[in-house]
Amino acid sequence: MLDMSRLLPGPYATQLLADAGADVVKIEDTGAGDYARGMAPMRETDDGAVGTIFDAVNRGKRSVALDLKSEAGLAAFHDLAAAADVVVESFRPGVVDRLGVGYEDVRETNPGIVYCSLTGYGNEGPESARVGHDLNYVGRAGLLDMTREGPDAAPVVPGYQVADLAGGLFTAFAVVGGLLSRELGDGTGEYVDVAMADVVLSFGQAVATEALDGADPRPGETPLAGAYPWYDSYEAADGRYVTLAALEPQFWAAFCETVGREELVDAHGTDDEAERAALREALAAVFAERSRDEWVATFDGVDGTVDGVYSPAEAVRLDSFRERGLLRGDRPRVGFPAVADLPDAEETVPGQGEHTAELLREAGYTAEEIERLRAEGVVL
Repeated sequence: MLDMSRLLPGPYATQLLADAGADVVKIEDTGAGDYARGMAPMRETDDGAVGTIFDAVNRGKRSVALDLKSEAGLAAFHDLAAAADVVVESFRPGVVDRLGVGYEDVRETNPGIVYCSLTGYGNEGPESARVGHDLNYVGRAGLLDMTREGPDAAPVVPGYQVADLAGGLFTAFAVVGGLLSRELGDGTGEYVDVAMADVVLSFGQAVATEALDGADPRPGETPLAGAYPWYDSYEAADGRYVTLAALEPQFWAAFCETVGREELVDAHGTDDEAERAALREALAAVFAERSRDEWVATFDGVDGTVDGVYSPAEAVRLDSFRERGLLRGDRPRVGFPAVADLPDAEETVPGQGEHTAELLREAGYTAEEIERLRAEGVVL
């Protein structure tokens, strides 16, 4: 797999595939390379400091540094692509075609290639030329609007890069789907155009259907975004928060019984705004009686749909994630998010161009040819 992407979305996609056993080759330029390498915050490694984002999503990959604007560098890319199964890129629309490494260029050499472009607004469409980042995409797709506490409150910037990671996840899915179609079909590859804004809109199924039916779902007023007192977060006695998600009557009944408030059982499902307000007040008083961790312990083994709200620093230390093998490596990172029969993954982060000679030898280049390219500044 040749990965021409940078920063977070594309590398996250190919990291998932690398964890699953793919041989991922980063194609970097001979200048700065993937500039996530130097983006703060930094993490110290045996080979010096590296950006934490780069460290997180580039483990076990190989790096080739090529000057694609040179004739020899372009030829080297196509020699590598001839033996590849997949190409992933995240340049602005039109860039790969101008460089001569677009889908039509690659499939002339390799008709079986699965080629995936990952952009903010798509390679085609009325917004394809618009520049953006995660915040722009979640804003356009409706997610940012739904982060408000209420219709008149300001939007809240999500704590995670939802569009970047959703786009990366869907890219990995699209690559696997393309490979499966190729293997079950006639052996030809395909082109996939993934837009991060599209994926975020797809994630909005719970409210998008209402909107398509002519409604105007508003933050704080939809069932799963603030309307239900039995589906919300509450402050505990220690200032931390807990979550209550008792959508089903049996979970609500178990919750009420556990906290000794059986008289609240019949309030579940009420549409009366005054009853909902009174119930929310009663729940706030209940949760204020104990600390977050005491509430989590109280509902251990009880089907009451109560859990804690944890900071990222707390979350990565929870046994619930560690015992499932999600935290891996001598320099821990969040690994493949499923328990599966995965190969033993290489956890080192490649230096820029570290594997250039190795990959070019695999493509049939001699040592003399590689040295000549290096001397000309075509490769690192």
